[in-house]
Amino acid sequence: MSERSLPFSKEEIERIIEKFPTPFHIYDEKAIRENARRFKKAFEWNEGFKEYYAIKAAPNPYLMKILRKEGFGIDCSSEAELELAKRVGMRGDEIMLTSNDTPASEFKAARELGAIINLDDISHIEYLEKNVGLPETICMRYNPGDLKQGNLIIGHPEEAKYGFTHEQIIEGYRILKSKGVKNFGVHTMVASNELDPDYFIETAELLFNLIVEVYEKAGVKISFANLGGGVGIPYKPGEKAVDLEYVSAGIRKLYQEKIEGNGLAPLKIFFELGRAITGPYGYLVARVQHIKNTYKQFAGLDASMVNLMRPGMYGAYHHITVVGKESQPQTQKYDVTGSLCENNDKFAIDRMLPGVEPGDIMVIHDAGAHGHAMGFNYNGKLKSAELLLRENGEVKQIRRAETTEDYFATLDFNGLVVFKS
Repeated sequence: MSERSLPFSKEEIERIIEKFPTPFHIYDEKAIRENARRFKKAFEWNEGFKEYYAIKAAPNPYLMKILRKEGFGIDCSSEAELELAKRVGMRGDEIMLTSNDTPASEFKAARELGAIINLDDISHIEYLEKNVGLPETICMRYNPGDLKQGNLIIGHPEEAKYGFTHEQIIEGYRILKSKGVKNFGVHTMVASNELDPDYFIETAELLFNLIVEVYEKAGVKISFANLGGGVGIPYKPGEKAVDLEYVSAGIRKLYQEKIEGNGLAPLKIFFELGRAITGPYGYLVARVQHIKNTYKQFAGLDASMVNLMRPGMYGAYHHITVVGKESQPQTQKYDVTGSLCENNDKFAIDRMLPGVEPGDIMVIHDAGAHGHAMGFNYNGKLKSAELLLRENGEVKQIRRAETTEDYFATLDFNGLVVFKS
């Protein structure tokens, strides 16, 4: 199995650990910026192109500020995420609300920020109008049903809880136009962690065809198309990253044919990538606490599913580096585990690694999205810190580790009533 590179040496990570105890997530700012610039450059042919970073992937204001400086917007799916956008100074069309089963309070918060609202259901038109009022710009999420295959993570589109049907979205544009909405967008996302580049070109074709149909049937000219997220990253050795330049060229060809060819230009193209922007550039750093030999050999870490849920939840693969032993032969088979009272609390099963000892540092790769963000407090476990490896080599703590007091902060011990029999 080929080894993966790290943005720090053994000596550097040992110095970091002296100041910030394991476990922690650490993000590589330089790599994130370079990746963001490459993505923007791939689509610079489209005037108005914008990536709305899916903040659910890594909801940290430092990371969002970095991406905002690179020209990215923010895609939010809750009131708290809207508040994060607000606190980093974002307003207006820098923000998109893409949520489902949305309460009025979230629509209200989005309206107050001037955010683009992306509706998930035809009934939400009336709900939004009644509770908040209709803005001049509205987007709607399209669920193509059996016109488009999903993948294992999201499932078949016709079984998904997201979006308007084909008939509903045409009718939705008619309704919005009759109510005075002036600017229209369309959005879809039917896959997650997809590595086939042609999938995203086909998705663009699906939306471009819909845009032509909406103009013909509803008299509505759509001004932006949000192609969603779902671009995967190569977690496993041997997997190939999505060629963004190839995707861009394929979409550009369709744009010329279907959008320009039907007199519907200009059309702004948006994305809402999360994983593909920060995923490969975040690492979970942990120490081996115990080696257990029973029917199998277990390497127990001071991290757990609290810090990275994906392997236990999805059976997802994350590469593991034993720091300082990169050149040693991988001759030992381990289950790499945490300490939760759950048997699926495993970062790897039957993983071939060099011989591991207590005190060894393990780095779990590709934890820069849906890592810390998906943490929880089961078993009273506390969430770990987040660190940022700056471009100049300095390390900054961008979220402190939780404490026991944080865990108990919402409980009232003083108000306990003791019942006597």
